[in-house]
Amino acid sequence: MGIISLLISSSLLAVCVLGQTTDIEEIAAKNADFATRLYSTVSSSSDDNVVVSTFGATLALATLAVGAGGTSSTELLQGIGVASVEKDRETLLQQLRQTTAQIQATGLFTSQQVEADASFSTSVKQFYDANVQNLNYGNGVMAKGSINDYVRGRTGGKISDMVESVDSQTMAMLISAAYFTGQWQQPFNASNTQEERFYVNKYTIVQVPMMFRSDKYYLAYDPTLEVGILKLPCEDGMAMLVLLPNEDVDYTHIEESITGHVFRGWVAKLKKTKLEVQLPRFSLQQSNSLKMSLASLGIKEVFESSADLSGISRAEGLKLSEVLQKVAFDVDETGGSSGYASNNFFTTLPPRLTFNRPFIFIVYHEATKCILYIGRVVDPTKN
Repeated sequence: MGIISLLISSSLLAVCVLGQTTDIEEIAAKNADFATRLYSTVSSSSDDNVVVSTFGATLALATLAVGAGGTSSTELLQGIGVASVEKDRETLLQQLRQTTAQIQATGLFTSQQVEADASFSTSVKQFYDANVQNLNYGNGVMAKGSINDYVRGRTGGKISDMVESVDSQTMAMLISAAYFTGQWQQPFNASNTQEERFYVNKYTIVQVPMMFRSDKYYLAYDPTLEVGILKLPCEDGMAMLVLLPNEDVDYTHIEESITGHVFRGWVAKLKKTKLEVQLPRFSLQQSNSLKMSLASLGIKEVFESSADLSGISRAEGLKLSEVLQKVAFDVDETGGSSGYASNNFFTTLPPRLTFNRPFIFIVYHEATKCILYIGRVVDPTKN
């Protein structure tokens, strides 16, 4: 009887999710512009490797929005692109979070003087799996340890040092941590990986472990932006687009041109073809303060004395001090864990696409087109 009840519950959940597929796709589409704008803003301040969990940032800001009012709420919801979705907004974002199933941690850490309202803590836990904790920022070592322990526990140890130090004057810190867990549907064969040249720029060449696979892949080309687009399908309904600009095209031009509309256009253009793919192994682990980037996107008031966060706490003058994100992103032959994969061999040699110069990647959920991560690899030997 227990098994039958479980099957019925699962069926009802599936029907419920299927019934709201259009709404989920709509909210993912609206959020895609925030994803591309956030990445563009963060990446513009660096010439090195970059990775941003754009959906992780969305969940963190949506968490804050639950307790925000007035202009603070408007800026947050407009910023992440969901202000026009008034009905079941939190439920749709919850379903999107559950559907994409990434390892991530969202937390709001307030000072001792700020007692969070119980209903706020309950709501953000339900919808966004976010935790609210009260810390003594006057004891920097203890506060840092509490944040790092929380993130370490939520990411299974994949991300350990979320913060290196804390400001004793902090009122509230919003944190987002994410670990890319995708595994390829078409793994690369590790025995075919060999050292190859990677051209960082005109003056710098590095040797990298270059993976290889010959198979049928989805491929597109954007003649306007002069960039090739390769799709690498992952397990759990995810996929990665890997963007290779023409040799004479600066990758920053592509980054500045990416929008939600452009992204969906690339996905729609993909066609299956025989192809040899060479892609370097790389591992990125990066921390970013998102405070300045969010302010440039119009999310300002929550950081100011005029902030309305009265739904979080009745504490007077409550404002957000910082938004921090740390992302771990590993790409190897299997995309996640060890394994073996054979190659398909064709009677005639297919064309080869070699990622031996800076490239951009976008990880997304295929069914909803929800963008999860955007990043850039300038030098695969660095993280």
